[in-house]
Amino acid sequence: MSLTNLTHITRSEGDPRVERKGPSSMTGADRLARALGWFSVGLGVAELVAPGRIARTLGLDDKQSLIRAYGARELASAVPTLSIDKPIGLASRIVGDALDLGTLATGLKRDNPQRRNAAIATVLVAGITLLDLTAFFGVRTAHKREPASGRDYSDRSGLPRGPQASRGLARQDFETPADYRAEGTVADAVPALAG
Repeated sequence: MSLTNLTHITRSEGDPRVERKGPSSMTGADRLARALGWFSVGLGVAELVAPGRIARTLGLDDKQSLIRAYGARELASAVPTLSIDKPIGLASRIVGDALDLGTLATGLKRDNPQRRNAAIATVLVAGITLLDLTAFFGVRTAHKREPASGRDYSDRSGLPRGPQASRGLARQDFETPADYRAEGTVADAVPALAG
């Protein structure tokens, strides 16, 4: 059963049926950003719920509070990443990745018994950082707006024959429909206030 058909379960009587979906207007960068946003949600919840277990796995036992704070940061980054403010969310994810890499670097010391796990986590975070950078530049490019200062409209008036020749043209070619015409004054149409 497709998702389109599944949505008919929640359809109210009288609502139109969705027969088929059209092509998505989301770019590949938008889809990647959405996936990274949901990844942030999952990682953030894990870091908030089980910071001790994560810290022990990486040999960073003294960093439980920091890992919990990183979980809150992940969730805060997820919100704009999943909204229309994707570049802001992705930029905060990139900054967070740098913090994560710095923290993981402390777990790469020779005396850490979980050094291998910390190394694997470092490689994974570096990979996620590359995805964050790809999504950030892709979304920023796809949704780039031309600055108003980049175009010069000083030679245009918007009125090809000039303002004097354009005055009254709308009234000449247009007759006001009867239901648009007001009868009486506005004061007559407003009910009197009880005093």
